[in-house]
Amino acid sequence: MGGLRRKYGNKKITAGSGQVFDSKKEYRRWVELSLLERAGEITNLQRQVPFLLIPEQRAPSTEVYKKGSRAGQPKPGPVLERRVVYIADFVYQQNGEAVVEDTKGIKTKEYIIKRKLLLYQYGIRIKET
Repeated sequence: MGGLRRKYGNKKITAGSGQVFDSKKEYRRWVELSLLERAGEITNLQRQVPFLLIPEQRAPSTEVYKKGSRAGQPKPGPVLERRVVYIADFVYQQNGEAVVEDTKGIKTKEYIIKRKLLLYQYGIRIKET
């Protein structure tokens, strides 16, 4: 960010592997989880996993494709509302169950709504660290 202070005071961290983390806290947790995976305590560790919460909303369209494999099929209308996606910091398996984890310093209103939508849509509770 070139000397500019970020909104919540966190600083992006670039690990030796070139991976970028949103905060020191997130990087430290990645290191811990990586060690747990190497020790066999967790498996299938992933970062920045997207979950679609609300698909994009489009206006109806009367146009159809005229050529190609989609000929005769309706064209999508213009986007009215963009999709809403929650991106989990970490997802992994522990004791046969999927764990979705987020390292939060400040719980914004946007995050809280996404957390509720994730529970509603997928039945997933976020482990907050």
